[in-house]
Amino acid sequence: MIAKDEIAKPSTPERAVLDSLELSRLPRHVAVIMDGNGRWARARHLPRVEGHRAGIASVRATVETAARLGLEGLTLYAFSTENWKRPRLEVLTLMTLLKDYLKRELQTLLDNDIRFRVVGRIDGLDSTVVTALKEAIARTERCRGMIFNVALNYSGRAEIADAARELAAEVAAGTLRPEEIDEDKISSRLYTAGLPDPDLLIRTSGEMRVSNFLLWQIAYAEIYVTPVLWPDFRCRHFLEALAEFQLRERRYGGVVEPEHVAPRSRPAPRETPAHPTAVTR
Repeated sequence: MIAKDEIAKPSTPERAVLDSLELSRLPRHVAVIMDGNGRWARARHLPRVEGHRAGIASVRATVETAARLGLEGLTLYAFSTENWKRPRLEVLTLMTLLKDYLKRELQTLLDNDIRFRVVGRIDGLDSTVVTALKEAIARTERCRGMIFNVALNYSGRAEIADAARELAAEVAAGTLRPEEIDEDKISSRLYTAGLPDPDLLIRTSGEMRVSNFLLWQIAYAEIYVTPVLWPDFRCRHFLEALAEFQLRERRYGGVVEPEHVAPRSRPAPRETPAHPTAVTR
């Protein structure tokens, strides 16, 4: 049973959106591209790293909302393999913020029965980061609530290449025949194995691209793009994405006959603060 009062207080804009949702039709797995930290900082004449620091509150709000709604999985795109090209200070700050987040929030994850996992090439990270990640993974291993994935040192193409390499090794070892390789076999070798593919992909800051994120898994995901910059993203924005998701017709390449589609009214658009339009993440 979803406790609505723990998600949004009565008579608030958040509660109005929450009350509009069909709680039996929520996505099982939501993925988020957290974009706009640098733009948020620049608009305030602050260093880029302050945008990342401010984004921690958005992570907390999104994780708590998703868990209280009873979603099976939430995957946040935190650091791509391409992000190593960024200034060294920015990379170091990101890794420090990650360790600080795990230290502060680990007990909250445990209290809410959230299982923490990492998707990406974890061994390519600094040893102190790897230690913190492995501790959080081990401490939450027995949790049976929402799976919270953080994508670190992640590349969708690299993930598929790693899966292909694993399958090739099994073929070479004689434990797998080439003709046995199908979509299920590939999916079972991906970093997200055991979790359903995302039903919904959210991207903040208004950019219209998937940025090499979960390329295999989002084949049939609904994509929702909001102009809200990540440090400003809160519970209401997450709920609005879910409301939009429920307005979509998910056909998976098929056709839905018009007479079988129940008409649904689209809620009136909410005002969104204007934001600068430079491209950063």
